[in-house]
Amino acid sequence: MYIRWIPNALTALNLVAGLSSMLILQAGRAGLSALFVVFGMIIDGLDGRVARWFRAESEFGRILDSLSDMVTFGVAPAMIMYHEVLKHLGILGHLVAILFPLCGALRLARFHTQRGPSDTFIGLPITAAGGVEATLALTQSAFEPASILLSAATVLLSLLMVSSIPYPNFKRLSYPKSVLALVPLIALLVVCILRFQIVGTDVLIFAVLGLYAAYGMVHAIRSSIVGRKGGDGDMAHGTKK
Repeated sequence: MYIRWIPNALTALNLVAGLSSMLILQAGRAGLSALFVVFGMIIDGLDGRVARWFRAESEFGRILDSLSDMVTFGVAPAMIMYHEVLKHLGILGHLVAILFPLCGALRLARFHTQRGPSDTFIGLPITAAGGVEATLALTQSAFEPASILLSAATVLLSLLMVSSIPYPNFKRLSYPKSVLALVPLIALLVVCILRFQIVGTDVLIFAVLGLYAAYGMVHAIRSSIVGRKGGDGDMAHGTKK
């Protein structure tokens, strides 16, 4: 009986990670704050899988998961970006900071009301968007002018969450067993990158999540171009019905 509460305990731990992230941010430790968001991402990737293992999926768990996601991947990343960048932009910074969790809430609400293929998300998942936002805020020294570029990136992430762009759901994808042989090699590569300080942890996490966010945009643009060419071809050659 009690084993069925393990997934909910993990979800609650995700919420604790988000709350801790904001508390740590008050001490000015933005890097550690962002890592707590990433820790929340790891937990978020486990709770649903554990619930399926124990056959403990429930409406209570789904609602708790969304509430936790809103805090950890909506509010906390926006606060990190505001603390590091947006606070220098006055009222514009306030509006951009508010936009991110607002779109995150809309994204979660739509997720619960729309039904579609389980292997696809409609719109950028708030988990990925929050991870990008939190780690992107730490790369401000690489951008000039940082305030404008990172504000634009925040707006873009917000719009991607409420867009109709499809993103793959890696939690539901099945992989051939041969792929598992690559896991140790990838882990070794990551360890070497971090050990020899080729890039920082924040940059590595941002790069992975940023590629995922960019994938959806590139795929949507490509599909639009292909569809437009297909439509032009039909008009040029005529279609039979």
